[in-house]
Amino acid sequence: MAEDTKQETQQKVAEDTQNEAKQASTSEDTQTTEVKPNPQQDQPKEFLENFDWHRYEEGIEEVDDEKLEKFEQLVEENFVETLDNEVVQGKVINITEEDAIIDINAKSEGVISLNEFRYNPDLKVGDTVDVLIDVREDAEGQLILSHRKARVIRAWERVNKAHEDGTIVSGHVVCRTKGGMIVDVFGIEAFLPGSQIDVKPIRDYDAYVGKEMEFKVVKINHEFKNIVVSHKALIEADIEEQKKEIIGQLEKGQVLEGVVKNITSYGVFVDLGGVDGLIHITDLSWSRINHPNEVLDLDEKLNVVILDFDEDKTRIQLGLKQLSKHPWEALDENLKAGDTVKGKVTVLADYGAFVEVEEGVEGLIHVSEMSWSTHLRSAQDFVNVGDEVEAKILSLDREERKMSLGIKQMTPDPWTDITSKYPVGSKHKGTVRNFTNFGVFVELEEGIDGLIYISDLSWTEKIKHPSEFCKVGDELEVVVLELDVEDRKLSLGHKQTKTNPWDKYAKDFAVGTKHKAELTEIVDKGATIDFNDDVTAFVPNRHLEKEVGSKLKKGEEAEFIIIEFNKEFKRVVASHTSVHKKEEEKIVKEAAAKAKDEDNKTTLGDANAQLQALKDKMNEDK
Repeated sequence: MAEDTKQETQQKVAEDTQNEAKQASTSEDTQTTEVKPNPQQDQPKEFLENFDWHRYEEGIEEVDDEKLEKFEQLVEENFVETLDNEVVQGKVINITEEDAIIDINAKSEGVISLNEFRYNPDLKVGDTVDVLIDVREDAEGQLILSHRKARVIRAWERVNKAHEDGTIVSGHVVCRTKGGMIVDVFGIEAFLPGSQIDVKPIRDYDAYVGKEMEFKVVKINHEFKNIVVSHKALIEADIEEQKKEIIGQLEKGQVLEGVVKNITSYGVFVDLGGVDGLIHITDLSWSRINHPNEVLDLDEKLNVVILDFDEDKTRIQLGLKQLSKHPWEALDENLKAGDTVKGKVTVLADYGAFVEVEEGVEGLIHVSEMSWSTHLRSAQDFVNVGDEVEAKILSLDREERKMSLGIKQMTPDPWTDITSKYPVGSKHKGTVRNFTNFGVFVELEEGIDGLIYISDLSWTEKIKHPSEFCKVGDELEVVVLELDVEDRKLSLGHKQTKTNPWDKYAKDFAVGTKHKAELTEIVDKGATIDFNDDVTAFVPNRHLEKEVGSKLKKGEEAEFIIIEFNKEFKRVVASHTSVHKKEEEKIVKEAAAKAKDEDNKTTLGDANAQLQALKDKMNEDK
C-alpha cells in the first residue's frame, strides 16, 4: 500500500476512535513531547483505538520510529485493503428490513441489499459471506458492498479452475433453449448442447429440466462470457472403460442381447450394455429390404451375433439374419429346373427383374426371358416392383445360390407353328418397330419379327434410309419372302404387295419404241429425259445429234428411240440420232431382235459396238 494511502487510512482510523489519549504534556518553549510508556500499546485493538493521529500530525504528541513502525504493522495486519475487484469475506453483524450490515474488518461496516440474498432466505447474523467493494463511500460516507458481484467473480474463478483441471462440476438444468439446455453452474448460466446431454440421441429434452446433474466444462469464451458444459463427456469416459472391458471378453460367433439404440439408412446401432455395435442393413434380413425400420424399431430388445470386432477402434460388427438358417439351405430339395414357381418382384433393372420366390431366395428374370419377341425392351415394360408373377425355373445352382427364371416360357412359342401361320408368299400386316441402315424390322405378332430390306420397300422410289419411307409405329402390308425356322429369321417385302409398274414399262418402253419428249437436263456425258414420274432415260452425247448436225439443247422437244431397257436395274437409254439415221436404226432393230432372243439380256454395249463398227467402215469408204 502506498505511504499516502496508509497515512490517510491511519488518520481516519484515529479520528473515528472513541477514546483519545487523555494525557499529553505540552511545552510552549519546546517542540518535542515525551512519550510515556503505555502498557496498552502492546494490545493492538486498544492501541489503535487510543492513538491520536491528529495530535501526532500537529507535533503535539511525538511517537518514536519504533512505535510508529509497530503502529503501521498493526494497521496493516488488522485492516483489509479495500482494492477494486477484489473479493473478501465479511461477517453479517446486523440485518435490517432492507439491508445486511457486513463487517469486513475495515474502518467502517459495509451495507448489502437483502435482494442479493434472495437465493439464501436463511441468512442470519454471524454468517460469513463473500463481498466486493462496490462504492467506497456514498454521499453519507457509507461503504457499499456487493455480494452478487462477489459471487460472480468467485463463480468464474471456480469455472476457470474446473476447466483447467478437468474437474467435475454440479449444475441445475434451468430451461430448454434452441439447440440444447441452459444450466446454472455456480450461479452462472452455461450452455449444454443437445448433442452433449447423453451418448444416445435425446428425443425428450423437457425431461431434463429441473434436474441436478454433473458436467464437465469443455469450453469458455471469456470475450463473450460464454460457458459450454457436457454431460456426455462424463458418460463417454465411463463407457470407454466399460468398452475395453466388454470388448476384451468378446468372441466371434457369440450371441448377446441388446437394445436398438439408433436406426439409420445404412444400419442399426445396438446397445450391448455399455458398448454399441452396428448391424449393417445387409445383415438384418435374408430378404432384400429398403430401410432398416422395416425390420426393427427403436428400443426393441433382440439377440444378435458377433460377426467381427476391432479392439483398437472399439468397433463391433453384429448380425441378425445369421441367427436363422440361410433360406437357400431350407429350399425344397425337390425343386428343379422346369418347375413353375410364384414370387414377388423385388428389384427392377434394365437387364431384368429379381423375383423373391421364398423369403431370402431370389431368382433373376432376364429381359430376354420376358417375351418371345426378339425386339428387346426394358424390364419396366413388362413388370413392376411388387407384382406377383408366375415363372418357370430355367436354371438352379444351389452351391452358387443362383436361380434364373423365365416368364415367356409360360406361353407357347409362336415359332412352333410358324410355317403354317406365315408361309412364304402369304400377305400380312405388321407394325414398324425399329430401323437399321439396311432395312426395317416389322412385328407381325408378339415374338414374330421380320426384316424388310431397303430394296424391298418400293418398286420405284430411291430410298437412302428406311426412315425416309416410314416411321416407327406405322402399319405396313408385307409379303413373306423367306422363312428360316431354325435361325428364327423372317424375310419380308413391302413392294411385293403391289404390282411392279416396271412390268408394264418393259412393254411401253421396249427397245425400238419411239417416244416424243422434252430434254430434261444436260448431264455429264449426255442428257436425261423424264418420260413419266418413274421412267427417266439417259441419252449419250453422240445420240443427241440432230439431222442438221447440231445437238439438242435443254428443254428442246424431239423424238427418241429406246435403244436399251433393263427392268432389274431400272436403266433406260434413248437416242435421237437413231430417228434420222437409217443404218443406225437398222442396227437398233437388230439389237432389239437379239435382246428378245436372249431374254432381254442385250446391253447397250452390244449395240454400241456394232454402231462403232459401222462408223469405222463408213470412214474407210470415204
